[in-house]
Amino acid sequence: MSAIRSDRINEEVKKTLSAIIREMKDPRISPMTTLTGAEVTKDLKYAKISVSVYDKDDAVRQGTVDALNHAAGFIAHELGQRMLIRRVPSLKFRLDDSIAYSIHISEILNSLDIKKEDGQQEELEE
Repeated sequence: MSAIRSDRINEEVKKTLSAIIREMKDPRISPMTTLTGAEVTKDLKYAKISVSVYDKDDAVRQGTVDALNHAAGFIAHELGQRMLIRRVPSLKFRLDDSIAYSIHISEILNSLDIKKEDGQQEELEE
């Protein structure tokens, strides 16, 4: 399978799964859940889905991923109904901390009190 086709399938699976998860009424799934990536194997048997949950509580984030893995059969069935692909992949959801990490780094950088010298201030204004 070409790289372009693989990328298209990954993005389409991610977009469709995002719509399915948004429509689910499971209270264990946080409303601040975002799918950050999907990696479907070339034979369309397996898919690893990266999930980012914006919440400070680790239990809520892990609970959301556990709930998604518990409902993977239902989600895969819905995916098969909505997409026209040869085979519906077996879904495995995993927690992605990259967004939380980048927010943490941004907060650290914003908390630094860096005073600009007069020479640097003039260069920035020009």
